[in-house]
Amino acid sequence: MKKAKWLAAVFTTLLALVISGCGNGEKASTAADKDNGQKEEKKEVTLKISASSTPHAEILEYIASDLEKEGIKLEVSSSDGIQTNQQTAEKQIDANFFQHTPFLEQVNKDSGLDLVKVIGVHIEPFGVYSKKIKKIEDLSEGAKVAVPKDPVNFSRALLLFENNNIIELNKEKDGNYTIEDIKKNDKKIEFVPVDGPLLVRSLDDVEASAINTNYALEGGFKPLEDALIIEGTDSPYVNILVSRPDNKDSEPIQKLAKVLTTEKVKKFILEKYEGAVVPAF
Repeated sequence: MKKAKWLAAVFTTLLALVISGCGNGEKASTAADKDNGQKEEKKEVTLKISASSTPHAEILEYIASDLEKEGIKLEVSSSDGIQTNQQTAEKQIDANFFQHTPFLEQVNKDSGLDLVKVIGVHIEPFGVYSKKIKKIEDLSEGAKVAVPKDPVNFSRALLLFENNNIIELNKEKDGNYTIEDIKKNDKKIEFVPVDGPLLVRSLDDVEASAINTNYALEGGFKPLEDALIIEGTDSPYVNILVSRPDNKDSEPIQKLAKVLTTEKVKKFILEKYEGAVVPAF
């Protein structure tokens, strides 16, 4: 009888330990589930951004690791202008980084889009380049000069020529200049509209070309050294991060905007581009 009682006591103790072990396992499992749930909540977010290769994509690549620490992975693709804005509006991409405010405003107006500026990042002073002459004063009579085809940058190019006393524009108008607004053109310069990405290539066929700095950099030019004339750093054409009204204030977009405008990025721009690209913050 004593032996039977002893065995029963041992069995009861073992059973209690097993039950206790199961309970602890359930608690451990629940805690693990909670941990997994927390990890799932911190899941990495991917931002799809379309950008010009230089300097925009280079700046984004530079900050990519900083954003990863914030739980944001950047997926950067090449920009092709107006099509990129359409893709942003259609939510194929989250934002873009290649244009200045006047260009965006013109695209919104012409294409019926409603894209918005998130933040201004940098200025790319606009310049005139040539393979045939060394000074702007050397432009020949009737010279062909390539200028950007889009209305905003076409106007910007004409204004740059006026500011350097090559032509004179109609003072009654404020911006959005066209050929018809040229009031004085002593050298009878022929301005040839060319798509932005082809401006560098056009230098083989024209005497000079007014080129956006990002394309000039891609073409191997050093704007401050190679440009015949160039805008000052007070240019109003600040390059901006662009998104839609529905995601402009989202946490990932705002984190991107914050990281794009840090002292670290300012230093990177100043050191890498040596004045050809100027921080605007």
